[in-house]
Amino acid sequence: MKRYIQGRDRTQGTMLPEQLDDYVTENNPVRIIDAFVDELDLGKLGFKGVKAADTGRPGYHPGVLLKIYIYGYLNRIQSSRRLEREAQRNVELMWLTERLTPDFKTIADFRKDNGKAIRNVCGEFVLLCRNLGLFAEAVVAIDGSKFKAVNNRDLNFTDAKIERRMKEIEKSISQYLTALDTADRQEPKVAQMRTARLQDKITALKQQMQSLKEIRGQLKDAPDGQISQTDPDSRSMKTRGEGIVGYNVQTAVDAKHHLIVEHEVTNIGSDRDQLSPMAEKARTAMGVEELTAISDRGYFKSEEILACDKAGITVIVAKSNTSTNKANGLFSKDDFIYDKQKDEYRCPAGQRLTRHTTTTERELIIHRYWYSDCKNCALKKQCTTGKERRVSRWEDEAVLEAMQSRLDHFPEAMRIRRQTVEHPFGTIKLWMGSAHFLTKTLKRVKTEMSLHVLAYNLKRVLKILGFDGLMYAIRA
Repeated sequence: MKRYIQGRDRTQGTMLPEQLDDYVTENNPVRIIDAFVDELDLGKLGFKGVKAADTGRPGYHPGVLLKIYIYGYLNRIQSSRRLEREAQRNVELMWLTERLTPDFKTIADFRKDNGKAIRNVCGEFVLLCRNLGLFAEAVVAIDGSKFKAVNNRDLNFTDAKIERRMKEIEKSISQYLTALDTADRQEPKVAQMRTARLQDKITALKQQMQSLKEIRGQLKDAPDGQISQTDPDSRSMKTRGEGIVGYNVQTAVDAKHHLIVEHEVTNIGSDRDQLSPMAEKARTAMGVEELTAISDRGYFKSEEILACDKAGITVIVAKSNTSTNKANGLFSKDDFIYDKQKDEYRCPAGQRLTRHTTTTERELIIHRYWYSDCKNCALKKQCTTGKERRVSRWEDEAVLEAMQSRLDHFPEAMRIRRQTVEHPFGTIKLWMGSAHFLTKTLKRVKTEMSLHVLAYNLKRVLKILGFDGLMYAIRA
C-alpha cells in the first residue's frame, strides 16, 4: 500500500500511553454534558442514590448514568443495550464516564426509577435558557403530534374493532366449511390431507373468536372503551394516515429560537382541552407575565380560549368553522353584524335580529336572536331554508371576536406557528426512528420524551450560543 497515508502497527507498543482526554477535542459536546450534569444538584432534583449507603455493594453515581443517557439521546442511541455496548467501545463515552461500563439493566433501571428527576433535569435546562434571555419575545406556538407506542394496532381493541374482526372470522369459517365439502368429493388421500389442514384453520379461528369474546367482556370495565395489550396506557388515535396506537405529545415552542419551553405527554387523542394548560405551563417556564400563544384550529374551544383570557394570556387560534351555510350558498354568521350597545344583530338585508331566548348548552349560556318577518324578505333564499334565520351567540362571544380581530391584524400568525412548532416534532421523530417510543406506560414514556426534549434543546442552544457561550453560561 505505497503512496497512501499509513496507520500504526496494531502490535506496536508505546513508552508513554496517550491520555484519553487527547481523543476528545476541546469543543466536543460531551464536555458540555459533563459540565451541565456536574453543576446540577441531583439530590434536590430527586435522584436516588446521590448519597451512598454505608453498607452493601457500591453502586454507580446517578450523575454517571445521567451523562450516559444525555449522550445517548443526543446521538440517537436510546436503547439501554446499545448504550451498554457504546460505553465499552465509544471513546467519547469512555471519557464521559471515566471508563465506567455499567450493564444494560443498570442503565435501564436508572431511567425507570428516576423518571420524575429526569423530567426535572429537562426543566433545569429550560430555566438555564430563561436566565440567558432566550425567551425575551414571550411568543410560543402550541401544537400536538401523535407518537407510536410499543403496541401493535392489532393488539388494541374497541367494540367496533372486535365486531369487525368477528364478522371476518365468521366469513372465513364459512369459506373453510365450503372448502371441506369440496374436499370430501376428491380422492381419499388428497381429501384427507386437505381436510386435516382446513380443520386446523377452523380450530384456530374458533380460538380467536373465543379470545375476542373474552376481550369484549373486559372492555365493559375499560373507562374509555379501549384495551391495549402490550402497553396498557397507549390509545388508538386518528391521524392523517391510517391512525396509530400511541400517545399525543403536546409542546409549546418559543417562536424566536424554536426551543421547547414546555411539553406534556397524554393518551387523549384530541387537542381541544390542551390550550390553557399548555399556555399556563409555558408562561411559568418562561417566567413572563404576558404571553402570546398561537395554535391551529384543532385547539379551538370556547371554554379554553376564555380560560386563557381570564389568565391574562393572549391567544391566537384559527377558527374552526363547522357551519355548512357557506357551502350551501347561504349567508354565514359572519355576515350578521352584532351591535353591542343594543344587544342585537343586523342582517344583510338591514333588519334587526333581537334576542328572544336564552338556553344552556354544554354548560355554556347561549342567546338566540331572530327577526320575525323573514318570510317577506327579498334575501330569504340566500339566508335560510326555514321560517326565519336564527343566530346564536355565546355569553362570552366577545372574547372570540377579539381573538379573531387579532388574527385578522396578524395574518402571518399561522405561518409562524407552522414554521415554529412543526420543526421540533419532525426532528425528534427522525431521531426516534420508525418505532418512536421504546418504553411502556405513560409514566415511562413521559421520561423518555423529556430526554428527547432535553437533547433537542441542548443542540439548539449549542447552535445559538456556540460551545464557548454555552459552557460559560453553565459554569456561571
